[in-house]
Amino acid sequence: MITHIVLFKLTDAAPANIAATCDKLLSMDGNIPLLRHLEAGADVIRSDRSYDVALVTRFDSLSDLQEYQVHPYHAGEIIPFMKSVCSSIVAVDYES
Repeated sequence: MITHIVLFKLTDAAPANIAATCDKLLSMDGNIPLLRHLEAGADVIRSDRSYDVALVTRFDSLSDLQEYQVHPYHAGEIIPFMKSVCSSIVAVDYES
């Protein structure tokens, strides 16, 4: 199993923008069959080092994660949206 975690710092972290971002990420459910697990949520601590939104996804294999990266819904809908609303994006991928 491959876990893919992405943290997003929004350019404008207003509550409505955070909610819209979480909704956009959650819209992958049902649109990308390779996803074995999907969750997105807003940071509740709001410290200086916090990011605003977290995405956690899981895949059966590294090749499934690589396919997800270029999937038309992810590449055409999610990535452009996230790039348009974020000032910083970081990720980690690990096998368990």
